[in-house]
Amino acid sequence: MSLDTIRARIAEAEREAGRPEGSVRLVAVSKKQPNERVAAVLEEGHRCFGENRVQEAAGKWPEFRERFDGIDLHLVGPLQTNKARQVFGLFQAIHSVDRPKLAKTLARLAQEEGHCPELFIQVNTGEEEQKAGILPGDADAFIEECRALDLPVQGLMCIPPVEEEASLHFALLAKIAERNGLRGLSMGMSGDFEKAISFGATHVRVGSAIFGERTG
Repeated sequence: MSLDTIRARIAEAEREAGRPEGSVRLVAVSKKQPNERVAAVLEEGHRCFGENRVQEAAGKWPEFRERFDGIDLHLVGPLQTNKARQVFGLFQAIHSVDRPKLAKTLARLAQEEGHCPELFIQVNTGEEEQKAGILPGDADAFIEECRALDLPVQGLMCIPPVEEEASLHFALLAKIAERNGLRGLSMGMSGDFEKAISFGATHVRVGSAIFGERTG
């Protein structure tokens, strides 16, 4: 599916939801994609990308940044505390803040570095044991804890369970965000981003629909 097609579908979903055009950010998830596919999307003018692993991003994006201006890189996968410092020089946003230990590490590094990427708190809306994220019942307290650490929390992120209706999870995430005064909602992927936009998504994470199936 072409990048123009995805953009047109996002714009149509914005219109149907009564939202301003351009209110949704397309994060092109380039994890495990060959460099030539990523370069082709960059050459089309897209600049906002998502990566799952710090190590993979560190091996890919410094070279792209030498060739293309204005790259906005988002970490959409889990972050180990021992990789947190590396994130500060590489990513502009982290979508996977999911535990107090990580929040405290990011706060300490923010003080040392004098800046911090934009942060999204990952909420495990399906309460799945194998999945990262703060449980919905603990989200309010964790948001308050992150704010007390002076972290720049922009919003929330979720990955709904595959076998459940995504709308229920998008609605839950939007409700938690609203009562905590957060505007950012990172939700919706290749198969359901239009539905996510109808529930207020500000960032949709689309990979295979743009790049094709991953190679690794």
